[in-house]
Amino acid sequence: MKNPHKQLTHLLSSDLPWRFILLLIPPVSLLLLLLLLSTTTTTTTIINATGRHSTPQPVFQTGNATKTTSEFELLRRSRIAVCLVGGARRFELTGPSIVENVLKAYPNSDLFLNAPLDSDSYKFSLLKTAPRIAGVRILPASRVPETDAAVRVLTPRNSPNGIQGLLQYFNLVEGCLNMIQSYQHQHNFTYNWIVRTRVDGFWSSPIQPELFVPNKYVIPSGSSYGGFNDRFGVGDYVTSVAALSRLSMISELDSAEFRRLNSESAFRAQLSIRNISCVTRRLVPFCIVSDRRYRFPPKRLGVPVAAMSSKRPLNGAKCRPCRAVCSGRCAAAVMNWLVKGWSWMEGGDEGIELCDGHEQWEDGWPEIFDAVAGDKLAVARKRVWELSVNQCVEDFEEMRLRASMWEVPPDVSVCNFGSNSTLL
Repeated sequence: MKNPHKQLTHLLSSDLPWRFILLLIPPVSLLLLLLLLSTTTTTTTIINATGRHSTPQPVFQTGNATKTTSEFELLRRSRIAVCLVGGARRFELTGPSIVENVLKAYPNSDLFLNAPLDSDSYKFSLLKTAPRIAGVRILPASRVPETDAAVRVLTPRNSPNGIQGLLQYFNLVEGCLNMIQSYQHQHNFTYNWIVRTRVDGFWSSPIQPELFVPNKYVIPSGSSYGGFNDRFGVGDYVTSVAALSRLSMISELDSAEFRRLNSESAFRAQLSIRNISCVTRRLVPFCIVSDRRYRFPPKRLGVPVAAMSSKRPLNGAKCRPCRAVCSGRCAAAVMNWLVKGWSWMEGGDEGIELCDGHEQWEDGWPEIFDAVAGDKLAVARKRVWELSVNQCVEDFEEMRLRASMWEVPPDVSVCNFGSNSTLL
Protein backbone atom coordinates (compact mmCIF):
# COMPACT_ATOMS: atom_id res chain seq x y z
CA MET A 1 0.00 0.00 0.00
CA LYS A 2 1.36 3.42 -0.97
CA ASN A 3 2.14 5.93 1.76
CA PRO A 4 -0.34 8.90 1.54
CA HIS A 5 2.24 11.25 3.06
CA LYS A 6 4.76 10.42 0.32
CA GLN A 7 2.07 10.91 -2.35
CA LEU A 8 1.29 14.40 -1.04
CA THR A 9 5.01 15.27 -0.86
CA HIS A 10 5.51 14.13 -4.44
CA LEU A 11 2.56 16.24 -5.65
CA LEU A 12 3.89 19.38 -3.98
CA SER A 13 7.42 18.76 -5.26
CA SER A 14 6.29 18.78 -8.91
CA ASP A 15 6.47 22.32 -10.31
CA LEU A 16 3.59 22.59 -12.74
CA PRO A 17 0.49 21.34 -10.89
CA TRP A 18 0.81 23.22 -7.63
CA ARG A 19 2.13 26.42 -9.19
CA PHE A 20 -0.79 26.36 -11.58
CA ILE A 21 -3.21 25.86 -8.71
CA LEU A 22 -1.68 28.80 -6.79
CA LEU A 23 -2.10 31.02 -9.84
CA LEU A 24 -5.83 30.12 -10.07
CA ILE A 25 -6.71 30.87 -6.45
CA PRO A 26 -6.79 34.76 -6.63
CA PRO A 27 -9.03 35.09 -9.73
CA VAL A 28 -11.39 32.34 -8.56
CA SER A 29 -11.73 34.00 -5.14
CA LEU A 30 -12.43 37.36 -6.78
CA LEU A 31 -15.05 35.79 -9.03
CA LEU A 32 -16.81 34.16 -6.06
CA LEU A 33 -16.82 37.47 -4.17
CA LEU A 34 -18.36 39.31 -7.13
CA LEU A 35 -21.06 36.65 -7.51
CA LEU A 36 -21.92 36.93 -3.82
CA LEU A 37 -22.20 40.73 -4.01
CA SER A 38 -24.29 40.50 -7.16
CA THR A 39 -26.74 38.08 -5.53
CA THR A 40 -27.10 40.29 -2.46
CA THR A 41 -27.73 43.40 -4.59
CA THR A 42 -30.33 41.64 -6.72
CA THR A 43 -32.24 40.40 -3.66
CA THR A 44 -32.30 43.87 -2.14
CA THR A 45 -33.56 45.38 -5.39
CA ILE A 46 -36.41 42.91 -5.62
CA ILE A 47 -37.51 43.54 -2.04
CA ASN A 48 -37.30 47.32 -2.44
CA ALA A 49 -39.32 47.13 -5.66
CA THR A 50 -42.25 45.73 -3.67
CA GLY A 51 -42.20 48.75 -1.39
CA ARG A 52 -40.95 46.84 1.65
CA HIS A 53 -37.89 47.40 3.77
CA SER A 54 -34.73 45.53 2.81
CA THR A 55 -34.39 44.22 6.36
CA PRO A 56 -36.48 41.21 7.48
CA GLN A 57 -39.82 42.17 8.99
CA PRO A 58 -41.54 40.74 12.05
CA VAL A 59 -44.24 38.23 11.21
CA PHE A 60 -47.78 38.28 12.58
CA GLN A 61 -48.83 34.68 13.15
CA THR A 62 -51.90 33.07 14.70
CA GLY A 63 -51.58 29.43 13.75
CA ASN A 64 -53.11 28.95 10.28
CA ALA A 65 -50.89 31.24 8.21
CA THR A 66 -48.63 34.23 8.54
CA LYS A 67 -48.73 37.88 7.59
CA THR A 68 -45.96 40.44 7.82
CA THR A 69 -46.60 43.47 9.97
CA SER A 70 -46.85 45.66 6.86
CA GLU A 71 -49.57 43.39 5.44
CA PHE A 72 -51.37 43.49 8.78
CA GLU A 73 -51.24 47.29 8.85
CA LEU A 74 -52.53 47.42 5.27
CA LEU A 75 -55.45 45.25 6.33
CA ARG A 76 -56.15 47.51 9.29
CA ARG A 77 -56.38 50.44 6.88
CA SER A 78 -58.76 48.59 4.51
CA ARG A 79 -62.46 49.45 4.36
CA ILE A 80 -64.26 46.62 6.16
CA ALA A 81 -68.01 46.16 6.60
CA VAL A 82 -69.09 44.06 9.59
CA CYS A 83 -72.51 42.52 9.00
CA LEU A 84 -74.13 41.55 12.31
CA VAL A 85 -77.41 39.64 12.16
CA GLY A 86 -79.82 37.92 14.53
CA GLY A 87 -81.84 38.37 17.69
CA ALA A 88 -80.42 39.93 20.85
CA ARG A 89 -81.12 36.92 23.07
CA ARG A 90 -77.88 36.90 25.11
CA PHE A 91 -76.35 40.06 23.69
CA GLU A 92 -75.30 41.25 27.13
CA LEU A 93 -72.79 38.36 26.96
CA THR A 94 -71.84 38.40 23.29
CA GLY A 95 -72.14 42.07 22.31
CA PRO A 96 -69.17 43.44 24.28
CA SER A 97 -66.95 40.65 22.92
CA ILE A 98 -67.96 41.56 19.34
CA VAL A 99 -67.16 45.22 19.95
CA GLU A 100 -63.77 44.45 21.50
CA ASN A 101 -62.58 41.55 19.33
CA VAL A 102 -64.19 42.26 15.94
CA LEU A 103 -65.05 45.95 15.58
CA LYS A 104 -62.15 47.41 17.54
CA ALA A 105 -59.67 44.94 16.05
CA TYR A 106 -59.84 46.84 12.75
CA PRO A 107 -60.37 50.61 13.15
CA ASN A 108 -61.85 51.06 9.66
CA SER A 109 -64.66 48.59 10.33
CA ASP A 110 -68.19 49.91 9.75
CA LEU A 111 -70.98 48.20 11.69
CA PHE A 112 -74.19 47.13 9.95
CA LEU A 113 -76.79 45.59 12.27
CA ASN A 114 -79.89 43.84 10.91
CA ALA A 115 -82.05 42.38 13.67
CA PRO A 116 -85.68 41.61 14.49
CA LEU A 117 -87.42 43.75 17.10
CA ASP A 118 -88.19 41.79 20.26
CA SER A 119 -88.11 42.11 24.03
CA ASP A 120 -84.31 41.80 24.05
CA SER A 121 -83.60 44.48 21.44
CA TYR A 122 -82.85 47.08 24.12
CA LYS A 123 -79.57 45.19 24.69
CA PHE A 124 -78.30 46.57 21.38
CA SER A 125 -77.71 49.81 23.28
CA LEU A 126 -74.35 48.21 24.09
CA LEU A 127 -73.27 49.01 20.55
CA LYS A 128 -72.90 52.67 21.41
CA THR A 129 -69.27 51.75 22.26
CA ALA A 130 -68.61 50.57 18.68
CA PRO A 131 -65.97 52.71 16.96
CA ARG A 132 -68.02 53.26 13.78
CA ILE A 133 -71.74 52.73 13.17
CA ALA A 134 -72.86 52.84 9.53
CA GLY A 135 -76.33 51.28 9.57
CA VAL A 136 -78.81 49.91 12.09
CA ARG A 137 -82.09 48.18 11.25
CA ILE A 138 -84.24 46.78 14.06
CA LEU A 139 -87.73 46.07 12.77
CA PRO A 140 -90.53 43.65 13.65
CA ALA A 141 -90.09 40.34 11.88
CA SER A 142 -92.49 39.79 9.01
CA ARG A 143 -93.35 36.48 7.47
CA VAL A 144 -91.27 35.57 4.42
CA PRO A 145 -93.34 33.90 1.68
CA GLU A 146 -92.70 30.16 1.49
CA THR A 147 -92.55 29.76 -2.26
CA ASP A 148 -92.83 26.42 -4.03
CA ALA A 149 -89.13 26.68 -4.81
CA ALA A 150 -88.28 27.21 -1.13
CA VAL A 151 -90.36 24.21 -0.10
CA ARG A 152 -88.57 22.04 -2.66
CA VAL A 153 -85.07 23.29 -1.90
CA LEU A 154 -85.16 23.52 1.91
CA THR A 155 -85.94 21.08 4.68
CA PRO A 156 -87.61 21.94 8.00
CA ARG A 157 -85.67 19.18 9.74
CA ASN A 158 -83.55 20.33 12.70
CA SER A 159 -84.66 23.94 12.19
CA PRO A 160 -86.39 25.25 15.36
CA ASN A 161 -88.94 27.19 13.27
CA GLY A 162 -89.00 25.00 10.19
CA ILE A 163 -88.59 26.41 6.70
CA GLN A 164 -89.92 29.77 7.86
CA GLY A 165 -87.09 29.97 10.36
CA LEU A 166 -84.54 29.39 7.60
CA LEU A 167 -86.17 32.00 5.39
CA GLN A 168 -86.17 34.54 8.23
CA TYR A 169 -82.47 33.92 8.78
CA PHE A 170 -81.66 34.14 5.07
CA ASN A 171 -83.67 37.37 4.86
CA LEU A 172 -81.67 38.94 7.69
CA VAL A 173 -78.35 37.99 6.07
CA GLU A 174 -79.25 39.26 2.61
CA GLY A 175 -80.93 42.31 4.11
CA CYS A 176 -77.61 43.19 5.73
CA LEU A 177 -75.92 42.88 2.34
CA ASN A 178 -78.53 45.26 0.89
CA MET A 179 -77.75 47.78 3.65
CA ILE A 180 -74.04 47.59 2.80
CA GLN A 181 -74.68 48.07 -0.91
CA SER A 182 -76.97 51.03 -0.27
CA TYR A 183 -74.34 52.65 1.95
CA GLN A 184 -71.67 52.11 -0.70
CA HIS A 185 -73.89 53.71 -3.33
CA GLN A 186 -74.57 56.73 -1.12
CA HIS A 187 -70.88 57.29 -0.42
CA ASN A 188 -69.49 56.21 -3.82
CA PHE A 189 -67.01 53.53 -2.76
CA THR A 190 -66.74 49.74 -2.42
CA TYR A 191 -65.68 47.85 0.68
CA ASN A 192 -62.50 45.80 0.48
CA TRP A 193 -63.88 43.15 2.84
CA ILE A 194 -67.15 42.07 4.42
CA VAL A 195 -67.18 40.18 7.73
CA ARG A 196 -70.44 38.40 8.49
CA THR A 197 -71.05 37.18 12.01
CA ARG A 198 -73.97 36.47 14.34
CA VAL A 199 -75.34 38.49 17.20
CA ASP A 200 -75.15 35.43 19.46
CA GLY A 201 -71.44 34.82 18.83
CA PHE A 202 -69.02 35.19 21.75
CA TRP A 203 -65.48 36.11 20.66
CA SER A 204 -62.78 35.02 23.09
CA SER A 205 -59.96 36.84 21.24
CA PRO A 206 -59.55 39.18 18.24
CA ILE A 207 -60.46 38.09 14.74
CA GLN A 208 -57.28 36.91 13.01
CA PRO A 209 -55.84 38.69 9.96
CA GLU A 210 -55.23 35.28 8.32
CA LEU A 211 -58.98 35.01 7.79
CA PHE A 212 -58.79 37.70 5.11
CA VAL A 213 -57.84 35.89 1.89
CA PRO A 214 -58.32 37.62 -1.51
CA ASN A 215 -60.60 35.85 -4.01
CA LYS A 216 -61.65 33.27 -1.41
CA TYR A 217 -64.52 33.01 1.04
CA VAL A 218 -63.21 31.94 4.45
CA ILE A 219 -65.31 30.02 6.98
CA PRO A 220 -64.59 28.05 10.17
CA SER A 221 -64.04 24.32 9.87
CA GLY A 222 -66.28 21.92 11.78
CA SER A 223 -69.98 22.25 12.69
CA SER A 224 -70.72 21.84 8.99
CA TYR A 225 -73.84 19.62 9.20
CA GLY A 226 -73.37 18.18 5.74
CA GLY A 227 -72.43 21.50 4.11
CA PHE A 228 -70.39 24.54 5.09
CA ASN A 229 -70.28 26.17 8.51
CA ASP A 230 -72.39 29.31 7.96
CA ARG A 231 -72.05 30.92 11.38
CA PHE A 232 -69.26 33.25 10.30
CA GLY A 233 -67.55 34.23 7.07
CA VAL A 234 -65.02 36.67 5.62
CA GLY A 235 -64.54 37.56 1.99
CA ASP A 236 -63.71 40.35 -0.38
CA TYR A 237 -66.65 42.20 -1.89
CA VAL A 238 -67.24 39.85 -4.85
CA THR A 239 -67.11 36.61 -2.88
CA SER A 240 -69.19 38.11 -0.07
CA VAL A 241 -72.00 39.12 -2.42
CA ALA A 242 -72.28 35.49 -3.53
CA ALA A 243 -72.09 34.21 0.06
CA LEU A 244 -74.63 36.62 1.56
CA SER A 245 -77.28 36.29 -1.15
CA ARG A 246 -79.01 33.59 0.86
CA LEU A 247 -82.63 34.34 -0.03
CA SER A 248 -82.39 35.32 -3.70
CA MET A 249 -80.28 32.23 -4.44
CA ILE A 250 -83.14 29.85 -3.67
CA SER A 251 -84.55 30.10 -7.20
CA GLU A 252 -81.13 29.24 -8.66
CA LEU A 253 -80.78 26.29 -6.31
CA ASP A 254 -84.23 25.12 -7.40
CA SER A 255 -83.30 25.41 -11.09
CA ALA A 256 -80.18 23.34 -10.38
CA GLU A 257 -82.48 20.73 -8.75
CA PHE A 258 -81.04 20.91 -5.26
CA ARG A 259 -83.52 19.40 -2.81
CA ARG A 260 -84.20 19.26 0.95
CA LEU A 261 -81.21 21.25 2.09
CA ASN A 262 -80.52 22.56 5.57
CA SER A 263 -78.88 25.97 6.03
CA GLU A 264 -75.34 24.62 5.82
CA SER A 265 -75.85 22.45 2.75
CA ALA A 266 -77.76 25.26 1.00
CA PHE A 267 -74.82 27.55 1.73
CA ARG A 268 -72.39 25.09 0.19
CA ALA A 269 -74.61 24.66 -2.85
CA GLN A 270 -74.93 28.39 -3.54
CA LEU A 271 -71.17 28.92 -3.38
CA SER A 272 -70.75 25.99 -5.76
CA ILE A 273 -73.23 27.47 -8.25
CA ARG A 274 -71.42 30.82 -8.19
CA ASN A 275 -68.01 29.10 -8.52
CA ILE A 276 -66.76 30.66 -5.31
CA SER A 277 -63.69 29.03 -3.82
CA CYS A 278 -64.23 28.42 -0.11
CA VAL A 279 -61.41 28.06 2.41
CA THR A 280 -61.86 26.59 5.89
CA ARG A 281 -59.80 27.75 8.83
CA ARG A 282 -59.22 26.00 12.13
CA LEU A 283 -59.25 27.65 15.54
CA VAL A 284 -61.51 30.64 14.86
CA PRO A 285 -62.02 32.08 18.37
CA PHE A 286 -65.79 32.29 18.75
CA CYS A 287 -68.74 30.15 19.80
CA ILE A 288 -72.53 30.47 19.54
CA VAL A 289 -74.11 31.12 22.93
CA SER A 290 -77.26 29.01 23.00
CA ASP A 291 -80.17 28.48 25.38
CA ARG A 292 -81.31 25.38 23.50
CA ARG A 293 -81.10 22.06 25.28
CA TYR A 294 -79.15 19.19 23.76
CA ARG A 295 -78.82 15.61 24.86
CA PHE A 296 -75.67 14.68 26.76
CA PRO A 297 -73.69 12.74 25.92
CA PRO A 298 -74.70 13.51 22.33
CA LYS A 299 -75.65 10.88 19.80
CA ARG A 300 -73.45 10.45 16.76
CA LEU A 301 -75.43 13.14 14.93
CA GLY A 302 -76.01 15.10 18.13
CA VAL A 303 -74.82 18.56 19.07
CA PRO A 304 -72.04 19.01 21.65
CA VAL A 305 -72.28 22.06 23.90
CA ALA A 306 -68.85 23.46 24.70
CA ALA A 307 -68.01 25.20 27.94
CA MET A 308 -67.02 28.83 27.38
CA SER A 309 -64.04 28.05 29.63
CA SER A 310 -62.57 25.73 26.98
CA LYS A 311 -58.86 26.31 26.50
CA ARG A 312 -58.99 26.41 22.71
CA PRO A 313 -60.93 28.36 20.05
CA LEU A 314 -64.28 26.74 19.29
CA ASN A 315 -64.90 27.54 15.59
CA GLY A 316 -68.51 28.57 16.13
CA ALA A 317 -69.62 25.52 18.14
CA LYS A 318 -72.60 25.86 20.47
CA CYS A 319 -71.57 26.96 23.95
CA ARG A 320 -72.72 28.24 27.32
CA PRO A 321 -71.17 29.30 30.63
CA CYS A 322 -71.05 26.13 32.73
CA ARG A 323 -68.96 24.02 35.05
CA ALA A 324 -67.55 21.52 32.59
CA VAL A 325 -68.62 17.93 33.19
CA CYS A 326 -66.37 16.42 30.51
CA SER A 327 -62.82 17.29 29.51
CA GLY A 328 -59.56 15.58 28.62
CA ARG A 329 -60.06 11.95 27.62
CA CYS A 330 -63.80 12.24 28.17
CA ALA A 331 -64.11 15.14 25.71
CA ALA A 332 -61.83 13.35 23.24
CA ALA A 333 -64.05 10.27 23.38
CA VAL A 334 -67.18 12.35 22.76
CA MET A 335 -65.62 14.22 19.84
CA ASN A 336 -64.36 10.99 18.26
CA TRP A 337 -67.86 9.54 18.60
CA LEU A 338 -69.47 12.36 16.62
CA VAL A 339 -69.85 11.99 12.86
CA LYS A 340 -67.21 14.03 11.07
CA GLY A 341 -68.74 16.48 8.61
CA TRP A 342 -71.73 17.04 10.89
CA SER A 343 -71.52 18.52 14.40
CA TRP A 344 -67.90 17.52 15.00
CA MET A 345 -65.53 20.34 16.03
CA GLU A 346 -62.43 20.12 13.86
CA GLY A 347 -58.99 21.06 15.12
CA GLY A 348 -58.10 18.44 17.68
CA ASP A 349 -59.64 17.58 21.03
CA GLU A 350 -57.06 19.15 23.31
CA GLY A 351 -58.52 21.97 25.37
CA ILE A 352 -62.20 21.23 24.71
CA GLU A 353 -64.49 21.17 27.74
CA LEU A 354 -68.13 20.10 27.48
CA CYS A 355 -71.31 21.06 29.33
CA ASP A 356 -74.24 18.84 30.15
CA GLY A 357 -76.60 20.71 27.85
CA HIS A 358 -79.78 18.71 28.41
CA GLU A 359 -81.01 21.08 31.15
CA GLN A 360 -81.38 24.84 31.41
CA TRP A 361 -78.39 26.96 32.37
CA GLU A 362 -77.13 26.10 35.83
CA ASP A 363 -77.32 28.28 38.91
CA GLY A 364 -74.35 30.59 39.24
CA TRP A 365 -73.75 30.90 35.50
CA PRO A 366 -73.24 34.71 35.66
CA GLU A 367 -70.25 34.23 37.96
CA ILE A 368 -68.90 31.51 35.66
CA PHE A 369 -69.24 33.84 32.67
CA ASP A 370 -67.56 36.74 34.45
CA ALA A 371 -64.59 34.56 35.37
CA VAL A 372 -64.18 33.44 31.74
CA ALA A 373 -64.87 36.77 30.03
CA GLY A 374 -62.85 39.01 32.31
CA ASP A 375 -63.61 42.17 34.24
CA LYS A 376 -64.33 44.46 31.28
CA LEU A 377 -66.99 42.23 29.72
CA ALA A 378 -68.39 41.40 33.16
CA VAL A 379 -68.96 45.12 33.79
CA ALA A 380 -70.80 45.42 30.46
CA ARG A 381 -73.04 42.47 31.35
CA LYS A 382 -73.94 43.97 34.71
CA ARG A 383 -74.61 47.34 33.11
CA VAL A 384 -77.30 45.83 30.88
CA TRP A 385 -78.91 44.10 33.84
CA GLU A 386 -79.02 47.42 35.71
CA LEU A 387 -80.11 49.50 32.70
CA SER A 388 -83.00 51.92 33.12
CA VAL A 389 -85.42 52.92 30.36
CA ASN A 390 -84.07 56.48 30.42
CA GLN A 391 -80.46 55.33 30.05
CA CYS A 392 -81.51 52.94 27.29
CA VAL A 393 -83.16 55.80 25.40
CA GLU A 394 -80.06 57.97 25.78
CA ASP A 395 -77.84 55.18 24.47
CA PHE A 396 -80.00 54.60 21.40
CA GLU A 397 -80.16 58.31 20.70
CA GLU A 398 -76.36 58.47 20.78
CA MET A 399 -76.22 55.59 18.30
CA ARG A 400 -78.81 57.23 16.03
CA LEU A 401 -76.79 60.44 15.80
CA ARG A 402 -73.71 58.50 14.72
CA ALA A 403 -75.36 56.19 12.16
CA SER A 404 -75.84 57.11 8.49
CA MET A 405 -78.69 54.61 8.08
CA TRP A 406 -81.26 54.21 10.86
CA GLU A 407 -84.38 52.04 10.53
CA VAL A 408 -85.50 51.63 14.12
CA PRO A 409 -88.77 52.40 15.89
CA PRO A 410 -88.63 55.38 18.27
CA ASP A 411 -85.98 54.77 20.92
CA VAL A 412 -88.49 54.75 23.72
CA SER A 413 -90.46 52.01 21.93
CA VAL A 414 -87.42 49.73 21.71
CA CYS A 415 -86.59 50.34 25.36
CA ASN A 416 -90.16 49.99 26.59
CA PHE A 417 -90.49 46.74 24.65
CA GLY A 418 -88.04 45.23 27.11
CA SER A 419 -89.29 47.08 30.15
CA ASN A 420 -92.03 44.56 30.84
CA SER A 421 -89.45 41.99 31.82
CA THR A 422 -86.04 43.39 32.66
CA LEU A 423 -85.51 47.13 32.33
CA LEU A 424 -85.76 49.20 35.52
